[in-house]
Amino acid sequence: MTADPHAHPLAVSSDAPPQEADLAATPSLDFEHPAVRAFVQQHAQGDSPRARVMALYLAVRDGFRYDPYRIDLSVAGLSASRVIDNGYGWCVPKSALMAAVCRAIGVPARLGYADVRNHMSTERMRQTMNTDLFIWHGYAEVWLGARWVKLTPVFNIELCEKFGLLPLDWDGEHDSLYHAYDQAGNRHMEYVNERGSFQDMPVSHIVADFKRVYAGWEALNDSGADFDRDVQAETSDQRR
Repeated sequence: MTADPHAHPLAVSSDAPPQEADLAATPSLDFEHPAVRAFVQQHAQGDSPRARVMALYLAVRDGFRYDPYRIDLSVAGLSASRVIDNGYGWCVPKSALMAAVCRAIGVPARLGYADVRNHMSTERMRQTMNTDLFIWHGYAEVWLGARWVKLTPVFNIELCEKFGLLPLDWDGEHDSLYHAYDQAGNRHMEYVNERGSFQDMPVSHIVADFKRVYAGWEALNDSGADFDRDVQAETSDQRR
């Protein structure tokens, strides 16, 4: 992954130790919301902070379907609590949920963003976006042990099984980043640009860049299309 030569003005140093802001609730990382609190109480199980983060990672990854067709670019629409209310999300809000629940249990957490070349997408997405480059791909960063660890609890296990992807597990120690290849050895995900680490979601910048780069994104939102159905249809065709 290459670093952005033009550092984002809101980004913080990737190796900076935790600060008070890395534990604070924000409109995007709204862990004081009753739904988020209930989720944490249910899933933050374990006898150490690391064990509780690992349990939360799986709960966020598999408890909410990945759905890039239904995107709300408002502050509320990108928040941690909205993922719980909806029961689904895409990389940006699901990573916000991961960071929020970590802060809720006293583990410092931030948000990280990168541009990725996604070799796994539906035909509808490719036609709408006119590119396989996904800007502002989101992941979470947590402070464990004495360093920041990257976590990507985005693709739920059912989606991985349908698409033939390697599940993105986390061992509690090393970075959890998308696999470069799928189960069949085909290209899957390529990190091409690192945007940096953020103590809160830079919503206005994400929205402005999405509207500039993806002119047809709102049409996809309004199409009424079903991501799971498209995945099922395309993977069925591939198996014939």
